[in-house]
Amino acid sequence: MRRCMAALAAVTLLSLTACATDEPGAGPSGGSSSSAAGSGTGEQSKFFVQADYDAELALLGATPTGPADKPWEQMLNPTMVDTATFRKAGPHKICFSNAALNNPWRQVGFKTMQAEVEAQKSRIKEFVHVDAEGKDQKQIADINDLLGKGCDALIVSPNTTATLTPAVEAACKAGLPVIVFDRGVNTKCPVTFINPIGGYGFGHAGAEFVSQKMKPGGKVLALRILPGVDVLETRWSAAKVAFDKAKVDVVGVEFTDGDPAKTKKIVDDYLQRYGTIDGVWMDAGAVAVAAVEAFQDAGKPVPPINGEDQLDFLKVWKDKNLTAIAPTYPTYQWRTPIIAALRILDGQQVPSPWKLPQPTITQDNLDRYLDADMPPLHYAMCGCTDLPGYPQRWK
Repeated sequence: MRRCMAALAAVTLLSLTACATDEPGAGPSGGSSSSAAGSGTGEQSKFFVQADYDAELALLGATPTGPADKPWEQMLNPTMVDTATFRKAGPHKICFSNAALNNPWRQVGFKTMQAEVEAQKSRIKEFVHVDAEGKDQKQIADINDLLGKGCDALIVSPNTTATLTPAVEAACKAGLPVIVFDRGVNTKCPVTFINPIGGYGFGHAGAEFVSQKMKPGGKVLALRILPGVDVLETRWSAAKVAFDKAKVDVVGVEFTDGDPAKTKKIVDDYLQRYGTIDGVWMDAGAVAVAAVEAFQDAGKPVPPINGEDQLDFLKVWKDKNLTAIAPTYPTYQWRTPIIAALRILDGQQVPSPWKLPQPTITQDNLDRYLDADMPPLHYAMCGCTDLPGYPQRWK
């Protein structure tokens, strides 16, 4: 696993539940920083599973099956499952329990999902969306409430992994098809789990690039959003493997809460302490521009850095000629749960898990993803240009 996650304001911090792992000691900014011996990456996350890591890295080179121009319908090494027991005449009521709409990635994704619903309006009589607002207990209550609302299929994007598992299991036992996407849970009861290659692939791509582009043994600052979410934990797990192998000096592992101001303060604190930072790795790209600006404000060169496919970062990368890479966790994945729900209700086989391609933006293909007509917080991998309301819906 990808990928795993506001630039306009501080992201609402998710509840730091018992599933949180990877909590190094205090650093100079007052956040969490690794002080362990060796590369400075500390202990491996409890979320790390070697077999899953190996499988995801293998998928980075796999050839997808499915329509070449529709990556949200493509599949990587699929294992199909029978869904005949869920076959049901339409039109259907599709329900969606959403972790949050508290950052640009989720906002762009949800607009894409809404547009996919509109594109399927002849088959969907009602679409019910409930926003958990980044709160585990609210999402548990939301799911319980939806079970009594006559949903034909339930889509869940979990707020955190372990805490939401029992609620998802209860939904499965209710007899309706459950589709989990984006973030996972610790149960195999859903009909399918949809996401791109995942966090291991994202974390590896960014950390390997930063390690190769910086000076040997140089100082790396790792910026994370929050603990306890599987896709974010596995991003860091893979980065740790790459940094340990490269023998770089990870001087800090800090949680930014997705807050640009906090991100700038963290970077400034480390620059004051160490003088130079030779590489920056991030588990999500929403505050990548803030990190870049912190170096610029301090009069320091921006070191090799990874961001994501948010357009503000891609534009700064181009304008400032950064040494950068953008692993992605494409927002086009928000289309797939709607497509999957309809296929399941038709009794068609679907892959389980449903692994989607996860492209990486590099210097060689950067220009392909830049779009001056779209807002800075838009994500290049929305897969939305053929959907109703484009481009106005996403502006």
